[in-house]
Amino acid sequence: MMTYLMLTARIISIMLLFLVMTLLSGRRKIGEIPVFDFLVIITLASVVGADIAEPDIKHLPVAYAVVLIILMQYFYGVLIIKSKRLGKLLTFEPVVVIENGQFVKENLRKLKYSIDTILMMLREKEVFDVSEIEFAIIESTGQLSILKKSQYQPLTPKEIKLNTNYKGLCIPLIVEGEIYEENLVQLNLSKEWLHNQLEKSSISSERDVFYAAINTDGQLYISRGKDDIKDIHNIRH
Repeated sequence: MMTYLMLTARIISIMLLFLVMTLLSGRRKIGEIPVFDFLVIITLASVVGADIAEPDIKHLPVAYAVVLIILMQYFYGVLIIKSKRLGKLLTFEPVVVIENGQFVKENLRKLKYSIDTILMMLREKEVFDVSEIEFAIIESTGQLSILKKSQYQPLTPKEIKLNTNYKGLCIPLIVEGEIYEENLVQLNLSKEWLHNQLEKSSISSERDVFYAAINTDGQLYISRGKDDIKDIHNIRH
């Protein structure tokens, strides 16, 4: 019993310490982390995992190791900001992989990226035709940035001098069958109004709604949700 209490205390304390140190060291988008941050995550996972799994390991040295590793990450970030030359040595440089609709073969070889990988990353950016691309760049984080050719860029209201209405966030009213009453109060709406809107869509109860939200134009979006979708096969490039 004592072992489990000790294990619980160690997990709680190390996770709280981990949380505090992470908040102090700054934020990173998951999936867009620099290489050193990636190494920090691996190292911290090993240190914390050993502390949790091995009760015989002393707890204070593990806590010290966590603090030291995250402090190293912090000072590394400061260092590469202050010294651009050192930053270039310790981080990946952006690399052009498509220029004027043409793949840059040599850069693809250096990165060890296949054409299929680049095409998949383009599809994630909603680009399905390589000829539309002026530049595509693999960033230091491994993410793909694209600049479309001018004729394929969307026309903006500013370019045609068109005044636009304010577009704010949609406010959830129902999530997984539960009404968000505080949001209704904020919008000066009632549950009766919401139920009337549901009845207009032939929905008898909020329990039948997976998600409902209202936008700044006062339009109500309602989704019942779907239990399954059809498989997509044989997508070819």
